[in-house]
Amino acid sequence: MLDYPFTTEYLPPVRVVAAEGKTEGIEELLKEKPLQIGLAERGLFTVSGKASIILDFGKEYSGGVRILTHITKTPSVSVRLRFGESVAETCAELGERGACNDHSNRDFVVNLSCYSDMTFGQTGFRFLRIDFEKDAYITIKSVLCAYTHRIFPAAERFVTSDAEIQNIYATAKRTIELCCQTYVWDGIKRDRLVWIGDMHPEMLALTSLYGRMKIIEDSLDFSVSGFPVGEWMNNMPMYSAWLLIIMADYCEITGADDYVARHRAYIEGLLEQIDGCIKDDGTLDFPSYFVDWPTHEQPDELAGCRAILKIMARKMTGLCEKIGISGLYPIKMLKKLSLVPIEVKHAKQVVALKFFAEGGLGREDRELLVKGGAAGMSTFMGYYILKAIAETTSVETAVSVMKEYYGAMLKKGATTFFEDFDMAWAENSSDIDRLPKEGERDIHGDFGKYCYVGFRHSFCHGWSAGVLRFLYDYCNEA
Repeated sequence: MLDYPFTTEYLPPVRVVAAEGKTEGIEELLKEKPLQIGLAERGLFTVSGKASIILDFGKEYSGGVRILTHITKTPSVSVRLRFGESVAETCAELGERGACNDHSNRDFVVNLSCYSDMTFGQTGFRFLRIDFEKDAYITIKSVLCAYTHRIFPAAERFVTSDAEIQNIYATAKRTIELCCQTYVWDGIKRDRLVWIGDMHPEMLALTSLYGRMKIIEDSLDFSVSGFPVGEWMNNMPMYSAWLLIIMADYCEITGADDYVARHRAYIEGLLEQIDGCIKDDGTLDFPSYFVDWPTHEQPDELAGCRAILKIMARKMTGLCEKIGISGLYPIKMLKKLSLVPIEVKHAKQVVALKFFAEGGLGREDRELLVKGGAAGMSTFMGYYILKAIAETTSVETAVSVMKEYYGAMLKKGATTFFEDFDMAWAENSSDIDRLPKEGERDIHGDFGKYCYVGFRHSFCHGWSAGVLRFLYDYCNEA
């Protein structure tokens, strides 16, 4: 079973986005220098009075900022640091269009003192804004991204001659690897948590790259210990169903029978708990329902939950036999669930789940799945939609939709894939590496919904890397 150690790299910015006020030598911040402050430094960045700078580190990173300060006029100089996944986020005030410090501080004030070398922050960011007070006089040697990450080897099992596909692959790979911190997190700015439903595409991405992994098993163990039988995983009933789907798929993909078997009692108890919420006539009686955010409280949500439960029951019939527990509950659930058809009105992700649940689609469902190309795609459900298109229409159509959808994020400057993305957002909106022009919408601050409104929206979200599994299954030339 593979595990990967952590390291920290210190990286200078690649570009100065903006600078205001009286500053000199800002180009010095772009240079690599010894990681030690000295008494006789040359080539310094100098600030005299009120000023601000915005730096671009070129890619999304997980970590903070390391500042090597030479001289300050007073014993210390107070500066405001604002990390951002977009340039616009670095310029927002807390509370403005969702800008927040939720899960990790990304907007705060620190003191810099003479001959100091200090590291601040732990978040997800590409850009950093520093605001200096009006009485500031300070000389700085370096402002470095303190990039904290696991050391992953090159994944050599994926080969493509298509440059667009290679770019999507590399971006998805970076997305999920950045989310491999102590556990498999959803995001590195916000949602620094183990969300089990979201972890299914994350598990598919990671096992496609590296097979069996300790961090996956640690994340599952952590979640099981936090939500014993009788409770719902992450307080969401459908996430308990996703946990069982993860267990079954992880076992099938990696052969980790020994690991899954350690959770026999939990699996048996959870199957009984879920079965108790499916009535004899096939109707559902759970305390809440959730497929993904775009379908939440929408007409297709209940059909999507029915599909998730049916996928789980089918997979569990095989897993129960493999790990030596009774398959009675999955069989009962399948019989009851089959009494009510899965009828989809609008949502492509629910059509895709129906395909996974039943193994086929009728003409109307197939047409809905490809209607409008990438319109209606979901970052969380990207893998499921693309696979369903490939299996019911054509691989070529699925690849075209993938390029349209993930390519639109890349055209906006993404170096990791977003928590959510609607194709309509791409029209007349800014790139993430600059402020919006007059008449443009802000791709970050003006969009999002539910719990990810505006700048609270995560631009590096592990579930969006599920596309890696599709790439390995349908686009690998190795």
